[in-house]
Amino acid sequence: MARSNTSRWRWASSHKLTQDAATYNDLSIEIVNVICKSLSSYQVSIRLANELRSPENQIALRGHGSGDVYDMLWTELNQLDATHILFVLDEIDSIGTDDDILYELPRCNANGNVNDTYVGVIGISNNSQFPDNLSARVKDSLCDEEIHFPPYDAEQLRHILETRAQPAFRDDVLSTDIIPLCAAFAAQESGSARRALRILYKAGDLVWQADRTTVTEADVREADRVVEEGKTKAELKSLPVQNHITLYAILSYAFEGETPVRRKQVYQRYKLFAEQIDADVKTARTIHDQLSQLTLKGILDVSERNEGIKGGNYYLYDFNVDTAVIRDALEKQHRIGDLFDK
Repeated sequence: MARSNTSRWRWASSHKLTQDAATYNDLSIEIVNVICKSLSSYQVSIRLANELRSPENQIALRGHGSGDVYDMLWTELNQLDATHILFVLDEIDSIGTDDDILYELPRCNANGNVNDTYVGVIGISNNSQFPDNLSARVKDSLCDEEIHFPPYDAEQLRHILETRAQPAFRDDVLSTDIIPLCAAFAAQESGSARRALRILYKAGDLVWQADRTTVTEADVREADRVVEEGKTKAELKSLPVQNHITLYAILSYAFEGETPVRRKQVYQRYKLFAEQIDADVKTARTIHDQLSQLTLKGILDVSERNEGIKGGNYYLYDFNVDTAVIRDALEKQHRIGDLFDK
């Protein structure tokens, strides 16, 4: 499993692999990249097969048995004129517990499904906990090796921004401290080049909207705030409805000034709100897992409380982002919006 700085890894590794393969007469490598965001194992397997098929011979995205899809994928691999193929599955954590694709691919050679082409799998994820949640059979099949890529530091981000800013901005629009400041904000948050570029772009956009000619430190700070708020809203929007109900349960306590709140209290209101919008009521264990996931995403903050022999240990949850942002995002979700109306 590889983690973080995905585009840097994909470019560097693909370039090096093709370079090295070209030095051997009996070696040829195919590299197939698929972004797994919002896809199930079934959908990933179809995407992989379609990557190997001609444009006029694509498989429909639904209507097939999962076994049939894998058979079609094995057929394509057996017809492939390559000694090796490497499947690079970006954002692999998005498949969640539906990890069948990670069981089938690593075993396809050993099981005799694919004979003349050796199959390798690289999963890329920013979620350090993802491998821990894989099923036992997948962990046994993968025999994986983890490679960690550190985030960009401020100096590296500064070089990236300088390269992009030179053709994007006119002379004298950016003072000498603007790019280092954008790089510093991004380095402190995630080390993401994409975030650094968004901050710089938004700072320039703010200046353009105000009909000014120079980007200031205040513009960069406001751009950083806007980018962070947009990232949080996008993250909230992408969550499933069960996560939204859990967040609304905590938000209801925040409305009453009762946060941080205990896990069992969250579950009590979660059940109430799930029933109100006619959603499936999940178990307390499932909601516990959701709270942990939302904490890992940085949406929630958790603290442990110890009240000794009588009170015992328990966890308290609160929002790690502005509740106004949470409310605005949840109100725009169809089913959760009904709860605000009620």
